[in-house]
Amino acid sequence: MKENMNVAVMNGIGKMGFITRPIPTPAKGEVLIKIDYVGICGSDIHYYETGRIGNYVVEPPFVLGHEAAGEVVALGEGVTNLSVGDRVALEPGKTCGHCRYCREGKYNLCSDVVFFATPPVDGVFQEYATHPADLCFRLPENVSNLEGALIEPLAIGFHAANQGGARAGQKAVVFGAGCIGLVCMMALKAEGVSEIIVVDVMAKRLEKAMTLGATATINAAEEDTVERIKELTGGEGIDLSIETAGTEITTRQAIEVARKGSTIVLVGYSKTGELTLPISLFIDKELTFRSVFRYRHIYPMAIEAVAKGRVNLKDIATHIFGLSEIQEAMDRSVSDKANIVKAAVRIDQ
Repeated sequence: MKENMNVAVMNGIGKMGFITRPIPTPAKGEVLIKIDYVGICGSDIHYYETGRIGNYVVEPPFVLGHEAAGEVVALGEGVTNLSVGDRVALEPGKTCGHCRYCREGKYNLCSDVVFFATPPVDGVFQEYATHPADLCFRLPENVSNLEGALIEPLAIGFHAANQGGARAGQKAVVFGAGCIGLVCMMALKAEGVSEIIVVDVMAKRLEKAMTLGATATINAAEEDTVERIKELTGGEGIDLSIETAGTEITTRQAIEVARKGSTIVLVGYSKTGELTLPISLFIDKELTFRSVFRYRHIYPMAIEAVAKGRVNLKDIATHIFGLSEIQEAMDRSVSDKANIVKAAVRIDQ
C-alpha cells in the first residue's frame, strides 16, 4: 500500500483543491477503509456556498463529504466483526456512548458527537479513512458500493417514516423531491404506505418521484397544492406529512392539508431557522409535530431494505463525478439543482 493519499479540500467559498496526506493507521477498534463512493449532501453544498451552517463554520482547508462506502483494507487491534475485503457503508457519527441520550438509545441526540464533514471534523472526500468498526456495516453481495454510500440519506428517510408512525392504509404527502424527499418517499413505501403524493416545483424531480413509486405528484409552481391534495384525498386530508423542503409555505400547507389528529414530520431546515405558522389551526386539528435529527439504529434495516428490493436506491444518483472532477461536481450541484437530483463522487478511479 502507498504511504500518501489524495484529499479534496474546500479552500474557501466556491473553491475546491487537492492536498496530499499520509494514509491513516487504524487505532484500536477501528478499520481502514479504501473509499469508493461518497455522496454529495445538501449540507456539503450549503457549506460550499456559504462557508457555514449555523454555528458550524468552515476553516479551510476543510474536507467535505459524509455519505461513504468502500472496502476494508486493514484492521485495528481488537476488531472481530469485520475482515479485510469486506465492503461496508460508514455511519458517519461517533457518539460519546455514556451521556443520557446515548444510554437511552437516542444516540443521534448526543451533544459530543463527532460527525464527518461537520466543522471542525473533516469529511471523507479522500482515498482512505479510518472509522470505528462498529460504525461500518457490511454490504451484501447484491448491494453496490454506490448504494452503500446512499444508505446514509436513506437512513434519514426511514427515521422520518418511523417518527411519523408510517403504516399501511395511510395517505401521505412528501414536500420536496430532492434526495431527502425521495428517500423519505421510498421509506414510506417500504413501510407499507401505498398512497404517497410528492410536491415540488422542479419537473424533473417530480418525474423521478413517479419512477421511484409516488402515486401522484404536484408541481407547486403550476397548481394549487392545497386544493389538489383535497381532490386527491376526496376531501379527507393527509394522515402523514413529511416536510423536507424547509420552507414556510410548505410547512403551512402541511398544516392545511392535514387530517385532524394526524402527524407532520419536519425534516428540512429553513434558511433563517424560524417559521411563522398558523398555530390556531394546528391546535384546532389536534395535530402532532415530530422532527428528525439524523437517525439512530437504522443502518441495518436500511441495508436490508435495499438488499431485499424494497427500495430502489441506485436510481437516486443521477450524476457521478470522479474525485479529480470535484470542483465541477460541487459547482454543478449548486447551479443545476433542477437536473441533479443526487450527485456522488467516485473516489477509486
